[in-house]
Amino acid sequence: MEKNEKFEEIDNGENRQPHSNQSNQSSASAVKKYADGVFEGRLWGKFNILTQNASPGYSVYGEKIYLNDDGSELRSWDPKRSKLGALYYKRAIIPIAPGSVVLYLGAASGTTVSHVSDILGTGNGMVYAIEFSDRPMRDLVLLSEKRRNIVPILADASRPEFYAPAVEPVDVIFQDVAQANQAEIACKNAAHFLKDGGHLILSIKARSIDVVENPKKIFKDEIRKLEKNDWGVSFKILKTFDLAPYHADHLGVIAVKNKK
Repeated sequence: MEKNEKFEEIDNGENRQPHSNQSNQSSASAVKKYADGVFEGRLWGKFNILTQNASPGYSVYGEKIYLNDDGSELRSWDPKRSKLGALYYKRAIIPIAPGSVVLYLGAASGTTVSHVSDILGTGNGMVYAIEFSDRPMRDLVLLSEKRRNIVPILADASRPEFYAPAVEPVDVIFQDVAQANQAEIACKNAAHFLKDGGHLILSIKARSIDVVENPKKIFKDEIRKLEKNDWGVSFKILKTFDLAPYHADHLGVIAVKNKK
C-alpha cells in the first residue's frame, strides 16, 4: 500500500463474509465524489469507481473495500462484472440517486444490485430485483437480508403482469437480460411501472439476439423499437455507450420515457 493513500484495502476473498475493520493510518485523500452516492479515485495506481457500503463489515462478491478516515467503507465496482458499473467507467451520467425507486431486470445473484443498493442509501430508495433462476435468487435473498432496500422477486422479466402487484411505480428501470426480445421486455415493463419522464438504462446484448448479424445493425434495430413500437410506451434516446473493452458486443443505452 502506498504511504499517501487514505484508504486501506480489505480483501477477504469470500463473498458476503465479514471482513476485519482495520484502522486507517494514512493522511492523503485518494477519492472524490463522482455523483450522488458514487465516488472515484486512483488507488494503488488504478482508477476505481466506488460506492459507500450499505452493509458495513461485509463484501458481496470479493470486491476490494477501502476504509475512509471517517470510518465509512467504499466498495470498488468491477466494470467487468457489471454492465452498470461499465457505464460509470465510461463516464455516463446515470439517473440513479439516493431515494430513487429502481426496477432491476436480470438481477442474477446481486453483484450490481448491491451497488445500486449502496447508491440508494438508507432513506426511501428501493430496488425491485427481478430474477428468473432459482440458484442466483437464493444469493439475492441472502443479500436482501442485510440490505433493507432490496426486494428480490423470482419472476420472468418478460411477464411483468405476474409481478405487477409487488412493484410500485419506479423512477428508473435497469435491464440486463440475455433474452432475444430485449427491447420488448424493456417496453412492456416500462408500460407497467415507469413513471412519465422516468429513465431506462438498457444493456443490449447483441449475441443474445443474433449470433451472426453485425452488432451495430442489431443495436440500431433495438433502438428503433424503443423509439416506436406497439407496446404502449416509447423513449427518447439520450446517450449510447459501447461497453467494450469491459463487455464485447454490448451497447449501453440511456433513454427517457416519453409522456403519453
